[in-house]
Amino acid sequence: MIFHERHPRTFLKSVSWFVVGFTVSFVVLFYFTGDFGMSLVEAGAIQALKFIFFYFHERTWNRYRFGKEIKAEASN
Repeated sequence: MIFHERHPRTFLKSVSWFVVGFTVSFVVLFYFTGDFGMSLVEAGAIQALKFIFFYFHERTWNRYRFGKEIKAEASN
C-alpha cells in the first residue's frame, strides 16, 4: 500500500507549521528589533506566505512516488 496524504492532513500540517514558524520568527524579530508590533506584523506576513507555499509544496510532493516504499503488513 502506498501512502497518499489527503488534503485535510496537509492543511493541518500547514497550520501546525504556521504556529511553529510564527513563534520562531516573532521571537527572533523581537529579539533584534525590540518592537513588539512590528515583530508581530512581520512574523505574520512571513508565515502567511510560507503557509501557502508549504501547502502547495506538500501537495506537489504527494503526487510522486519518489522515496515511497511498499511495505508488507506485519502478521500476528
